[in-house]
Amino acid sequence: MIITMDGNTKRVTQSFVTQVSPSRMFKALILDSHNICPRLLFSSIKSIEYFEGDGDVGTIKQINYIEGGEIRYTKHRVEALDKEKFMCKYRFIEGDGFIDSMLEFLTHEIKFEGYGQGGCVCKITCDFKAKEGVEIKGIDIELVKHKPLGMYEVVEAHLKAYPQLYA
Repeated sequence: MIITMDGNTKRVTQSFVTQVSPSRMFKALILDSHNICPRLLFSSIKSIEYFEGDGDVGTIKQINYIEGGEIRYTKHRVEALDKEKFMCKYRFIEGDGFIDSMLEFLTHEIKFEGYGQGGCVCKITCDFKAKEGVEIKGIDIELVKHKPLGMYEVVEAHLKAYPQLYA
């Protein structure tokens, strides 16, 4: 993980290697996340709904989390999508809890690149800026860092167990 700072703006980058191909990871986690994530991550994600669009650039999705959690929902807009290069960038535009109360913006860019014999490297870049007068602490950065990574690891395990999915 690398943290760079420009004023109140921070960047967190991380990557992990998987034995699943870039196309399968991209299809599951980006193109079909509204179906697979609530099924596999039922202890945290209740549902994912399209508010606008059909998954392409400009689409707005809402993630609804289970009751009793720190966050009830988040909305994000797809800002870039390259189905041939397995890349997606989205910006959080609304939510409760940490995102709305502390951040001016939060973006995630995800890239899946071929690696080894049929696997891939998943590269995640999170850019965020604190609201005026808000100090982002290490614990807040850990939240931004670990949420997507944990989700990707669960989906990876599922795809390894079911090699025909998204083939």
